[in-house]
Amino acid sequence: MHPNQILIERFYTAFQQKDFRTMQQCYHPEVRFSDPVFPKLKGAEAGLMWEMLLTRSTDLTLTFGNVQADYRSGSCDWEATYTFSATGRKVRNVIHAEFLFKNDLISRHDDRFSFYDWSSQALGLTGKLLGWSRFLEEKIQRKAAEGLHKFIQKQTQS
Repeated sequence: MHPNQILIERFYTAFQQKDFRTMQQCYHPEVRFSDPVFPKLKGAEAGLMWEMLLTRSTDLTLTFGNVQADYRSGSCDWEATYTFSATGRKVRNVIHAEFLFKNDLISRHDDRFSFYDWSSQALGLTGKLLGWSRFLEEKIQRKAAEGLHKFIQKQTQS
């Protein structure tokens, strides 16, 4: 098994155990993360995003598989099931992750999933009606960025 494949498995095993510190240690200090909700995170923001999500989560379950990697890149399929705290609605999100590596750490992490499917589950009727629209996606991205910014401020003050 390639060392970067082991790194991806370490990251997702830590994720399953809600061990955000180990997840953060898997990231390069200059990591770039992107997904439909958090499209442009850099450096410590990425690890702090996982910390925020995991410390707020009450019922997250996660599975992963199809882990592949070589010296330069890798990928993984994973699925998260949880209650979206803003609405109390159950979400089952199916995600494909792609990675780039630098100095034996994850330097780029891109999660791809259907925003429409996610918003339909997380937001109910609003997501079903507007989940296809850039308007709703940008609104969710703004709220997510604000929430992360507040979380980071709180972390730096304590």
